[in-house]
Amino acid sequence: MIKTIVIKSDERGLLFHKGSYIHHLKPGTYRYTSWSGNEVIVQEVTRPFAVPGKELALFRHDAELGLELAVVDVQDHEYVLHYEDGRFVSLLGAGSYAYWNVLKKHRFVHIDIRQPELPSDLIAALPQRLLPYCTVIEVANHERGLLHYNHVFQRELAPGKYYFWKHAPVSVQVKMADLRQQQLDLTGQEMMTEDKITLRLNFVCQYQIVSPSKTLEIKGFDEQVYITLQLILREYIGTMKLDDLLRVKQEIGAYVLSRLNEHSDRFGVRFAAAGVKDIILPGEVKDILNTVLLAEKRAQANLITRREETASTRSLLNTAKLMEENSTLYRLKELEYLEKICDRVGSISLTGGGNLLEQLNALVGVKKAGDHS
Repeated sequence: MIKTIVIKSDERGLLFHKGSYIHHLKPGTYRYTSWSGNEVIVQEVTRPFAVPGKELALFRHDAELGLELAVVDVQDHEYVLHYEDGRFVSLLGAGSYAYWNVLKKHRFVHIDIRQPELPSDLIAALPQRLLPYCTVIEVANHERGLLHYNHVFQRELAPGKYYFWKHAPVSVQVKMADLRQQQLDLTGQEMMTEDKITLRLNFVCQYQIVSPSKTLEIKGFDEQVYITLQLILREYIGTMKLDDLLRVKQEIGAYVLSRLNEHSDRFGVRFAAAGVKDIILPGEVKDILNTVLLAEKRAQANLITRREETASTRSLLNTAKLMEENSTLYRLKELEYLEKICDRVGSISLTGGGNLLEQLNALVGVKKAGDHS
């Protein structure tokens, strides 16, 4: 019995004899007897080369087949980008692959994923189908990223977008540092002055990261800055009495700021400002201070009153001396008082001869004589 096998132009045949591969068959018609032990597997050249149950290595000795196959071996540390006629088709992981290089031209780009960051030329034309294989990390304008491979620092990342291969043999970590000005609040801190008075202090300082690599190398950065600030304040408050502290509280910020900046290089930051928000005294101390303040204000008021009384008495004495020495001045003073009296009186009745001025003069004269008597 004769078997007839027709292989079309878009097909190729693989001839096996008793299960062993012999050679490949090009388009044409082939006939075999049923008892010859021959078998032909027909493959479409538009599909990847694959024979179920057979390894690719079995066919590599066929030089003629090799001329029509594009074979690529992908190592464990590689990805391979597969292109057909210049268009991206797929990403190949570790293994061996073969494609019929007949109707389409195949091209392969090997990428060593031991360097997990995608090459810049690939990013420029990154196919969307590659995105599921990538980890995308974005660094904002106010940030800097510190890139680590297997926990070893590599470089600082400027603002932008970065792509890294997933499942690479190298682990990728990016630590972000915020370069904006930040604020640290120290609230409700109980501290004791030199004269053993316990008070509570609210303090604030502002800082900005200038060296992200130093800052991110410090474990518990915020906590360490907090403790440093706390110790500086305790040292300062503990050497001052309460009265002195309240008198120079505006200077505390400047002192603490200068001390903090001694640690700037260690922390990788620049301390921009510092200051006291509140000093909260115990209730008893506050009552005592209020009593002292009230007594001081009363004493100041009494002193001002005595000064005013003394000045008024001295002014009256000077006026009396001048009027005693100058009769005209005395007369003018009388007329001034008479004017003030007339302003407060509704009407004045004068009788007798003479004009109005003479009658008023007589009235003042009588009053003067009465005063002297």
